[in-house]
Amino acid sequence: MITIKDAESYLKDQIGEDTNDIEKVWDIFKAFCKEQVMGEEEKEILFQCGIFDFTGEELFYFDFLRQFTVYEEDEYSHMEQLHCEFLFKPTDELRRLEIGEWSMDYDNIDDFLNHIENLQEFKIPLSLKPIKLEIYQEEI
Repeated sequence: MITIKDAESYLKDQIGEDTNDIEKVWDIFKAFCKEQVMGEEEKEILFQCGIFDFTGEELFYFDFLRQFTVYEEDEYSHMEQLHCEFLFKPTDELRRLEIGEWSMDYDNIDDFLNHIENLQEFKIPLSLKPIKLEIYQEEI
């Protein structure tokens, strides 16, 4: 079974290196959303996109995220987020797109994933070429 500590390397292994194929990555991420992770009480999945300047440069972020709540000896310790994030140069079309949708707001994971695939914020970037894909896990 996948552990929270190994989630990033597991997802990277599934996706492979040097890919900008958003649909392939999305399909792998969807399957990963359904995988059991040891210690996870509830699946917490986020789709978010928008233009931000986290690095000092404005970029469009197209981010699939899985959040883990970490407990140590049954006590809350911290949260970690595993990002699967495509970066794009901002365009007029992308500047109009911004959203954040959590899976916990839906009855089940399939309803959430189907909803995301029908959003314009999801569909429009699929036809564009990202600058790069970043996969990383961080404590928040």
